[in-house]
Amino acid sequence: MIQEKSFLQRFASGIDIWLIFAVSVLLLISFCAIYSASFSYGLSFKYIFVQLVAIGVGLACLLFLAGFNYQYYKHFNKTVYVLSLMLLISVLVFGSFKRGTKGWFDFGFVSFQPVEIVKIMFVLILAAFLDAKAKMSKSVSFLVRVFAILMSHLILIMMQPDFSSTLSYFPVTLVLLFVAGVKPFYLFCMIVFGGLAVGIPLLETFIDLQLKFVQDETLLFKLVTFLKNDKNIIYIIFSSLVFIMGIWRFLWKLKIEIPVIYPVILCLSVLLGAVSSVPVQKSLKDYQRKRLVVFFNPNVDPKGAGYNIIQSKIAIGSGEILGKGFKKGTQTQLGFLPEQHTDFIFSVIGEEGGWLMSQATLMLYFLFIWRALVIARKARDRYGSLVAIGIATMFTFYVVINIGMVMGMMPVTGMPLPLLSYGGSSILSSLCAIGILCSISLRKHIYY
Repeated sequence: MIQEKSFLQRFASGIDIWLIFAVSVLLLISFCAIYSASFSYGLSFKYIFVQLVAIGVGLACLLFLAGFNYQYYKHFNKTVYVLSLMLLISVLVFGSFKRGTKGWFDFGFVSFQPVEIVKIMFVLILAAFLDAKAKMSKSVSFLVRVFAILMSHLILIMMQPDFSSTLSYFPVTLVLLFVAGVKPFYLFCMIVFGGLAVGIPLLETFIDLQLKFVQDETLLFKLVTFLKNDKNIIYIIFSSLVFIMGIWRFLWKLKIEIPVIYPVILCLSVLLGAVSSVPVQKSLKDYQRKRLVVFFNPNVDPKGAGYNIIQSKIAIGSGEILGKGFKKGTQTQLGFLPEQHTDFIFSVIGEEGGWLMSQATLMLYFLFIWRALVIARKARDRYGSLVAIGIATMFTFYVVINIGMVMGMMPVTGMPLPLLSYGGSSILSSLCAIGILCSISLRKHIYY
């Protein structure tokens, strides 16, 4: 008689050991970095305690989600979608303001940011839709429905407003659509939409900054002044629409018969991107816009928006090969480094651990993402593969943006570094995502 294995036995035999190893070491590095980053403020034990509680709750969720069959998410996809919208609506009604965003549930002793969990729910929702409608992936109606799902989340998040939380939606959506076999032209249209929605507010901020430094009567000044006029921006957008249709008409006369639906969709992408830039601009706070632009030249505003990047690059560079040692980083301990226990935690690692510790951290993230992709490849069904790829994409995006940010290669967006930055909501959502990865890994051969 074959004795049925317990869940712990199945977990031990089917879990991805390298994935758990990478997560465990990253959490250990997080403890050390957060302790050192908050040591000079006398808040080390407070932050460590909060982080421990968040990790404890997160690990409990990880085990629960690992034991829960991930395929149920697909069967109850509409319920998951409704719950995600309810969370986003509830925080708008009952939420509390924190850092200028009404995106937190404040329970007194603890606060929670639901959008962090909603991002994981979005991956489950989109993966289920792409799996169920795989045969429709070449149609326009398919793309419209994906766009509707995406915008339902983005609009509610922008109402908080929380611009940085919306950024991860675009790479996840694009990668999953690419894997699902959507036409590259449709992906290009989504890139145009996202680029205009974010790019126009950034352009206006860049123009505002340039007006302070360019001289009157120069060609650059005239160009900047021209672009400063909103009516001129409208003329440029309208001219772009006419140009697109003109190119299509020209190609048609050359017997290159491109269906009219393609230029129409591209024009709609341009128009919707331009219209969407208005709420994006309103949701962006002044310091956020400057942060997103000033990374091109931090010295333009060295005491304002460029200060964070300059101090972070000094911290990382001064660490050299071996680092200055635990609790010995001058930028960190003297308080020159801003948000050092959250957004700029990697700068602390670079200063006190040096190049070697920085590279070790990067290798751990590489190991984590690689194992997530292995889980996607070995998943027993298409849905599990899409979910794993979506989670891997989200983690990759956060890691690239955050580490690029602290090194001055990306704009400062306020995104945490997964598993390393201080923050209960971020830790909890990350461990929940890892729990879903474990569930996919455990069920790659059999259902249970």
